[in-house]
Amino acid sequence: MKNLALLSATAIAATSGLVFGTIQAASALTWNWNYSGIGIAASGTFTTNDTPNDLGFYQITGITGTRNDETITGLQAALTPIPGNEPFEVDNLISLNIQQLTGDGFGYSTSGGNYVSPFFASFLPTPGYLEVFSAPPLIPGFENFGAEDSELPISFSATIITVPEPTSILSLLALGVLGVVRLITHYASTNQD
Repeated sequence: MKNLALLSATAIAATSGLVFGTIQAASALTWNWNYSGIGIAASGTFTTNDTPNDLGFYQITGITGTRNDETITGLQAALTPIPGNEPFEVDNLISLNIQQLTGDGFGYSTSGGNYVSPFFASFLPTPGYLEVFSAPPLIPGFENFGAEDSELPISFSATIITVPEPTSILSLLALGVLGVVRLITHYASTNQD
């Protein structure tokens, strides 16, 4: 019976560690985002870290979605400019504040070979969001904008999708408890003192 108690305590401790480790392991948030302007419609999801910086901005680490029916194919690396808009580097930061993007914004590529960078333009007479759109032929430098390129006003919005799901944690706990009960029952039936 002493072995049964030890086995029970070990199984419960392992199950508790698994559950509580899962609760603390969340390290990413998922966001819905969208923006629009004249001739522009873009939306999708972001993945960010789960802790904002001192100014309330989260680091975007992944992106999915579409822009004008083109699939978004990748996030521009932070501290690099989108092609055709050099030397303006993106920082890939997002916030729940009223001003959700910084003056550096985020950048992404699309399935059409285009590059896009929405950002907050504090330099405008009425500050607001702009989208830089850079299309082939991609000529380095913002001063080389062609007729295919643009910088237009947009309305931007992003919200966090609730993470993690409490039902997933409860399901894991229930599964662990069932496993412990099965172990105890099996042990008790094969090792009767």
